[in-house]
Amino acid sequence: MTQMPSTLDIPAAGVEVAADVTVPDSARGVVVFAHGSGSSRHSPRNRYVAGELQRAGLATVLADLLTLQEEQFDARTARLRFDIDLLATRVIAVTDWVGEHEPLAGLPIGLFGASTGAAAALVAAAERPDSVRAVVSRGGRADLAGDQLRRVRQPTLLIVGGRDEIVIDLNRQAMQQLAGESRLEIVPGATHIFEEPGALEPVARLARDWFVRHLSPGRVDEPG
Repeated sequence: MTQMPSTLDIPAAGVEVAADVTVPDSARGVVVFAHGSGSSRHSPRNRYVAGELQRAGLATVLADLLTLQEEQFDARTARLRFDIDLLATRVIAVTDWVGEHEPLAGLPIGLFGASTGAAAALVAAAERPDSVRAVVSRGGRADLAGDQLRRVRQPTLLIVGGRDEIVIDLNRQAMQQLAGESRLEIVPGATHIFEEPGALEPVARLARDWFVRHLSPGRVDEPG
């Protein structure tokens, strides 16, 4: 049974970010969502994926990485959504909070990043090698993690739409720099935000299977 989501304010480097936290009974792990490119915790695509993870026994934390004022500024300028250092700092703060918040404390942690949020998730994984156990990117700009990619030893799954050719190439280049296990999955017919009918189902299935595999209690993945 899955609890109704609780909306909480999480301290994050001098600000508070809003997050929807959902915890199934006997959760086997927890996945923190890192949104990007003007998205938020209300994104129907990420909420769909989160629902599939919850049904698999994974808790989810969908956090807004920007405050309301920052979102309003970003809506006018589109500047903050590409501030990977800022976004990564917030993802790290939420990850640290998860490690201390009951009933999530002690659960293996995964990060799910979309668009520029994927780069922030990868930077956070590099900075928290003992906390983060796995990463999944959906239509992510993994390349924007830069030199931090070489420090990411966690198993990383990159999911890209088949019609998102530029991002496919960027992910292939980024994958060559990742230090740990990595895999690229291309969803045929999907564009960057996976808005086509049926495009999200394989994303949710792939993410679910990856996290269930790598967040199993007691599992330790060797660096690649």
